[in-house]
Amino acid sequence: MIKFFRHIRKSLLEQNKMGKYFKYAIGEILLVVIGILIALQINNWNENRKERLQEQELLVQLQSEFTSNLEQLDQKIQMRERMISSSLKLLQYIDRPQTRNNDSILKHAGQIVIAPTFDPIVNDIISSGRIQLLQNASLKEKLSRWTSEIIQVTEEEQVWLNFRSKHYMPTLMEYYSLRNVINGYWENEVVDQFHLDEGAKTKFSVGKSKVKDDFSSLLANDVFEGAVANCASMAKLTNSQSFSLRNRITGILDLIKNELEKLDD
Repeated sequence: MIKFFRHIRKSLLEQNKMGKYFKYAIGEILLVVIGILIALQINNWNENRKERLQEQELLVQLQSEFTSNLEQLDQKIQMRERMISSSLKLLQYIDRPQTRNNDSILKHAGQIVIAPTFDPIVNDIISSGRIQLLQNASLKEKLSRWTSEIIQVTEEEQVWLNFRSKHYMPTLMEYYSLRNVINGYWENEVVDQFHLDEGAKTKFSVGKSKVKDDFSSLLANDVFEGAVANCASMAKLTNSQSFSLRNRITGILDLIKNELEKLDD
């Protein structure tokens, strides 16, 4: 093709047709420019296509991760709801001694010992710069705030974890056999809450201690009473934060779903 154009130019020069030569040269330049523009357009189209494929892969990954985060968060919310219920039941036993039931006290006292912690998947899309692959500005903004919003829940969890270790557990062990608490975990299926597979069951027993538990003294202890009340309060506050975080997750998942549907069209 290049030889063909060269031949035409040479022929025009030899025939001393300068006007036609210049017109031809301009036309040739225009063809080259048009060719370059087309090549750039094709290149841009290819790059855009690659980026959209990368965006789709990232969205699918984020969808899987945030679905997992939502499932875990719901599990921790349910665990804290049981802690609240057990705390209120123990406070009832404290306020109304005539309603007390030793087996029930053991069950609810053991339920409060747990300390659910939310441990979500945190993607590195911000530090890696991959967030720029996302076209939706609202989704990028929500993902940028995700790490800081997790802190609102995890900080509350740590407050209860520390309080439980320093105040609740020592007071409980003063009047209660740790063996009985552990055995109560298994008998009342408290441990099953921590299984990776939802609904999984594990049967186990360490038996009951021959040491008699002092339920009356335990429930009469003001430190224990305060710890139980604090458990209910902290679990309620943490769940309040968790429900807000849950709304953030569902909002992110809705945006991801919409973006994936656009890319599939």
